[in-house]
Amino acid sequence: MIFIVKNNNRRYQKSFLERAKKDIILNKNVYLLALPIILYYIIFHYLPMFGVIIAFQDYTPGSSFLGNKWVGFKHFINFLTGPFAWRTIRNTFLLSILDVLFYFPAPIILALMINEIRNTHYKKTIQTLTYLPHFISLMVICGMIVDFSKSTGLINDILVIFGIERSSLLSRSELFRGIFISTNIWQNVGWGSIIYLAMLSRVSPSLYEAADIDGAGKIRKIIHISLPMISPVIIVQLILKLGFTMSLGFEKIILLYNPLTYDTADVISTFVFRRGLEEMNFSFGAAVGLFNSLINLTILYAANYSSRKFLDASLW
Repeated sequence: MIFIVKNNNRRYQKSFLERAKKDIILNKNVYLLALPIILYYIIFHYLPMFGVIIAFQDYTPGSSFLGNKWVGFKHFINFLTGPFAWRTIRNTFLLSILDVLFYFPAPIILALMINEIRNTHYKKTIQTLTYLPHFISLMVICGMIVDFSKSTGLINDILVIFGIERSSLLSRSELFRGIFISTNIWQNVGWGSIIYLAMLSRVSPSLYEAADIDGAGKIRKIIHISLPMISPVIIVQLILKLGFTMSLGFEKIILLYNPLTYDTADVISTFVFRRGLEEMNFSFGAAVGLFNSLINLTILYAANYSSRKFLDASLW
């Protein structure tokens, strides 16, 4: 009986390899196009994963990965028992939750609004204006935010009209989250709406015509036709968004924050940057980064499982 099972396994493996070889031959041009992307992920994403072992060592720059002293979970314990662990984890979660609550629905709402515009030229103008900020360099975006937020900047000029005193907005920790989320929406809402507009363009006009005959207004057509048509994409995008809960765009935070706003702006990725690179503590930085990635992986699996169980839609 054991012999038969082994034989079947070998036969299955052989048939799989034959089918794979045949598929490669028939679609060689497609595989050649995909080869650079596959190599990119292998070289820059999978091979560097070997370096994660320094999180369990006292790594010295210039030495071999296996030639350092092994310290186990020392750096993980130091981080979790340190004075900044709760602050960075709290700030990361809060900024991510606010980003999901306010930014994630924004491209969906914008796509639904643009889809209702019937004037083609006006529609294209709105799309162009909302796409433009995405193509501006992040350095330029942050430079604009810093200039506008100064005590002599444009925002303070407007606030003075309403009787509010001038102040450096980016130096006030209670305002940092609002500035970060609102500018993130402005910068990316147009670009994020593209995928939803593409899905809405595939909706059959006959569905809207039938709804008109039944006397449905715009709101009812959005609720009963447009949203159900793009709901699979919304679910997938939400799962992917939750998978990056602990990985905010730290480049923007680094360009905007300062020691006065660390209490609300300092997140795990910026903490890793300071401790791992600026202070040359690579092992500690790698440990905190690995801890961050494990939380992201857990949230991603939990979101995917919940979506598959309750909504019958998932990534895998």
